[in-house]
Amino acid sequence: ATSIGSIENGITQARTSTLEIIQRTFEDAGIEFLASDGIRKRSGEIQIFSGKAAFWQFYEDIYNTLLQTPGEVVVHNVDERKFEKWLGEDNVSTHVNRIKAIKGVTYRILLKENDHYFLATPDYSEYRWINASFFSSVPFYVYGKKLAILLFESEPTVIVLDYPAVAEAYRLQFESFWSMAKEVEKQG
Repeated sequence: ATSIGSIENGITQARTSTLEIIQRTFEDAGIEFLASDGIRKRSGEIQIFSGKAAFWQFYEDIYNTLLQTPGEVVVHNVDERKFEKWLGEDNVSTHVNRIKAIKGVTYRILLKENDHYFLATPDYSEYRWINASFFSSVPFYVYGKKLAILLFESEPTVIVLDYPAVAEAYRLQFESFWSMAKEVEKQG
């Protein structure tokens, strides 16, 4: 604090490397530097995870986000066979166990009607079925204040939007489908 005060008051001339460290620190805290010498709070960020290894990195992001902001996760248009294919059984088990260990995390998951393939366990998740006419091959995942859109093609691609207003809009869409969905006959 003393060094920064000295720089701000013109007592000390900062080195370029020091200014870069200060800028990175502000950027890590969500401040964006503008070309016109201004700043603003960053409104959002987009990350793209492509390929099998990156699919696990997406799950690392889910885990790290929930560690910092536990809460409800909602997932829509799920065919969990695809998730398991790209994660692998060991990673599915690892992810389920570490999510269960975070207090305050729950999942609600919408599957295609009559799909009995469940990866999450009933102690932290609830499944419902949506009518096949509403089911899409493009799932979305809302966790924390993030929205993830998943594409399962020759390799998985996940687009994560860290835009709270967008995540909230998709959460509301999920609620509409959840209210129409049927309870599953058996979980686990």
